[in-house]
Amino acid sequence: MTLELVGYFSAIFMGLSLGMIGGGGSILTVPILVYLFNIDPTLATAYSLFVVGLTALFGGFNYYKRGEVDLKTGFIFATPSFIGVYLIRSFVIPNLPVEIAHIGNLVLTKSLLIMLLFAVLMVVASISMIRSKKSETKKKEFSPTTRMLIIGLEGLVVGGVTGFVGAGGGFLIIPALVILVGLPMKIAVGTSLFIIAAKSLLGFIGDVQHQPYIDWMMLLKIASIAIVGLFVGVKLSDKVSEKTLKKGFGYFVLVMGTFILIDQLRKM
Repeated sequence: MTLELVGYFSAIFMGLSLGMIGGGGSILTVPILVYLFNIDPTLATAYSLFVVGLTALFGGFNYYKRGEVDLKTGFIFATPSFIGVYLIRSFVIPNLPVEIAHIGNLVLTKSLLIMLLFAVLMVVASISMIRSKKSETKKKEFSPTTRMLIIGLEGLVVGGVTGFVGAGGGFLIIPALVILVGLPMKIAVGTSLFIIAAKSLLGFIGDVQHQPYIDWMMLLKIASIAIVGLFVGVKLSDKVSEKTLKKGFGYFVLVMGTFILIDQLRKM
């Protein structure tokens, strides 16, 4: 019970992350569900889609009211992303065997594979946030058609990642919107939240078809707390340096990702 209380409190930080940098919510949500609520990793990725998706939806509307959402670009990115996340959650995850591979005396289970990939994703994402890339502020020159194809392809890839590990993919979406489209950071954050909301909630619909029981009360409690954190994060984003925020969050994610990776390898 004590761990659950810590888990509910931790949901505030997930909302803060989405509100301040437009991503990172699921990087916190999945570990919270697995380690503090003792939920199976496969189910935790499904629950994460709902919590992150609903929280991001509130954030996206908030940014939209401020005129900081590019709906056209969001639609181009989100459409193939919908396809990727729905196909993975509806057909790939349900059909993965419980035991995927035997390596000597080691058994690679579905839950272990998901958590290992999630931990690796956390480490990679943290490094991209810690490193200061000048290129993220510069728009690359592509023809309109080429730019649209690249955005669509990345949308499909991010959708697949979202579907498999329950990650919203904001840390992948925002650089794409800034570099390929040339959106200002604030608009990229707002647009990212709408994309995350749409594809995460669609992915969760794919899960509802296969999950015999969903703890809606717990999900709504976590999402409500996260939404409060999101609005606090939006307010704080105007007062904290974006560079400082991303780097600090990056180090935090690096520590968490390394811990999860070591913990999961120890279970093999």
